[in-house]
Amino acid sequence: MRALNLSLIILYPIAWAAPLLRAGMLPLFGLTEISVLSGLQSLWASDIFLALVVTLFALVAPMLKTVGIALVQFDLLGPRAMSALAIIGKLAMADIFLIAVYVTIAKGIGIGRVEVAWGLYLFTACILASLWISWKTQQNLQNIGPTP
Repeated sequence: MRALNLSLIILYPIAWAAPLLRAGMLPLFGLTEISVLSGLQSLWASDIFLALVVTLFALVAPMLKTVGIALVQFDLLGPRAMSALAIIGKLAMADIFLIAVYVTIAKGIGIGRVEVAWGLYLFTACILASLWISWKTQQNLQNIGPTP
């Protein structure tokens, strides 16, 4: 489980750079690939507050949670930190919800074309793996019991 958690430190940046969506205005023209990083780049140019929020949810929270869980797994951080890491994990899940809302809205408008790309699946898998690792780590800590 430690190796899976540590692999997220590599997989998250790949997921951030991978195409989440392909969007275009008309079916005849090519589609533009949108990633977490390209979306953030656009946000920084237009809405700094929203860019900060998305940066927190999409980049900082998942990585902070992953590193925090690794520290707990290697006994460098106490088990009490798991409750704080659970809250951070909920923040990290918010970005998947936002992406799903944007895809639904874009498809519902019917003006352009939106296709889900492989990066969305990778990013979702990273978040879900992180939730599972967190849950299993918490379970393992409860099975061990309090240390004297």
